[in-house]
Amino acid sequence: MAHTPRLLLFASLAVSAAVTSGCSSPSKPQAVDAPVRIRWARDPESFDPFMQPNQNAVEAQGLLNGGLLAVNPETRRYEPFLAEALPTVSYSGDSLTLLSYRLKPAAAWDSGKPITAADVAFTLKLIFCKGVPNEGFQLQEAFIRDIKSDPRDARRFTLVCKGKAPDYVQASGDFPVLQEAALDPEGRMRKYSVAEFQGRASASRRPELAQVQQLIAARYTAAGPAQHPQQLGGSGPYSLKVWNRDRQVIFTRKKNWWGDKAGSSILFQAKASQLEYVIIPEESSAALALRSGQLDVFPNVPARVFERLKNSATAQQKLAFYTSPTYEVMTAGFNTSRPALHDAATRQALSRLFDAEQLRKASQLGKGFRTVGIISPQEKGKYNDSLALLPYSPSAAAELLTKAGWRRGPAGWKRQSGKSPAQHLHLQLRYRAGDTNYELVALQFASAAKALGIPVALAPTESGVLRGLLQTGDFDMYVQSIKGNPFLFNFLPILGTPAIGESNLTRFASPAADQLMLKIAAAESSTERDLLLRRFQTLMQQQMPLVPLYFVANRVIASKAVAGVNVMSLKPGYVASTIYHVAPAR
Repeated sequence: MAHTPRLLLFASLAVSAAVTSGCSSPSKPQAVDAPVRIRWARDPESFDPFMQPNQNAVEAQGLLNGGLLAVNPETRRYEPFLAEALPTVSYSGDSLTLLSYRLKPAAAWDSGKPITAADVAFTLKLIFCKGVPNEGFQLQEAFIRDIKSDPRDARRFTLVCKGKAPDYVQASGDFPVLQEAALDPEGRMRKYSVAEFQGRASASRRPELAQVQQLIAARYTAAGPAQHPQQLGGSGPYSLKVWNRDRQVIFTRKKNWWGDKAGSSILFQAKASQLEYVIIPEESSAALALRSGQLDVFPNVPARVFERLKNSATAQQKLAFYTSPTYEVMTAGFNTSRPALHDAATRQALSRLFDAEQLRKASQLGKGFRTVGIISPQEKGKYNDSLALLPYSPSAAAELLTKAGWRRGPAGWKRQSGKSPAQHLHLQLRYRAGDTNYELVALQFASAAKALGIPVALAPTESGVLRGLLQTGDFDMYVQSIKGNPFLFNFLPILGTPAIGESNLTRFASPAADQLMLKIAAAESSTERDLLLRRFQTLMQQQMPLVPLYFVANRVIASKAVAGVNVMSLKPGYVASTIYHVAPAR
């Protein structure tokens, strides 16, 4: 299993056992070479290693590319992937952390050429190269200020990091390493430092560097990795074979993958010769395909579908049922750049119109749990348990709107401020079409708002269009879940000012919040970080750029014709590369 890129923040891993008679038998099942067919609800839209518009695109990258480190779902820790070991840590002065790595001797590209420190240096510079769609990773890896290669060992290098945060060990290995020869075979970027790509070095070489960046960006665009990831190569166990948009994506196992020589860790298991992702948006159609044997794995199963099949005697004969907690939080976000939603007081008022507890019960059938923020209550010490859960209270919403300057009249809510044009409170709410959980949140909020005299135009939007509209700010509110990662707490990509127009969909801009998020990412001890995280949750509840509703539960159903189903709390909720077909029981 290759590296799963980190884009967000938090969570914890847990491999669960089946909750029915689908548990593994004592004897090892006999493997059968057959494609493993997995349901995806939506198209991945892109295979670009830097631009991953949805969770399926993230999952695809885990099959195609690898990083220095990867999360092992069995040990729940970052472990070496391309790296030979976790980096050794030393310090330079009062402000720099030095992380020394060596790459595995077996690590190689598909051509057989070894993966070297030059590839790592190239990737870091590419992350900061103008003209490449790398904004999210720039925020993620900004703490890395330089890379020093060892002239005596092409596989050894040291990352120079600003600050002394303990999280740097994990974060420093959490980006996909790309092949220098694919885009810069002449080594044009080698003469420039990471600092120069970050715009921090002397200006004397900027004109010539700009020409090099323009050339590399043009090559990146021409390679078209979003559609043709094979143009960049990859260190993961699979390559893309077929992509029929909105229908299917097929990955084939590499015959001579370097990871086969790396040991027996789950990180290097790639069982199936072919993984076929079948795109079936409708939940009922996916359930029917699973029962009829056209699918092998149905991940992210809605609660009602899961319970219905689990309680079917016929389904239990053919299917195994798995559950685990997750760190995926359902949220509603505000477009804070809209005049009517720019003030926290209005957002506070509207947050009282979400009945989070009833939404949790209806969508999760009692599973999952409420939260005061986007940190899970399972993260003891980090979760701010001194904060109160947001109440559902239309009367409180009306009172808070009045305090925010709104007045309700025959035509609805109106606010006048000086000579500025009057503001009217009517909202457009976007969410991904076809997702019943998102739709449930949207309908509940719209109903509560209507009863209070606030018109809400629901705008279910196709997934391929939705992200672009959210990035450009074409909405008042949206419903979306936030999926994250357990070990690193860098919130800048989703709430930082630099990420507006990219991954900060709320367009929330606050210098104070930016500074706090920077301090969290650079905290030098877990105690300091936990205190800052609690402050951050307090600030977010005060500012309310988004409303945290509840954490969802993970549900996976698999055919008993497959084995090796490892279910985990980290998205996508299962490990595709460990699943394989088995011979029927006699």
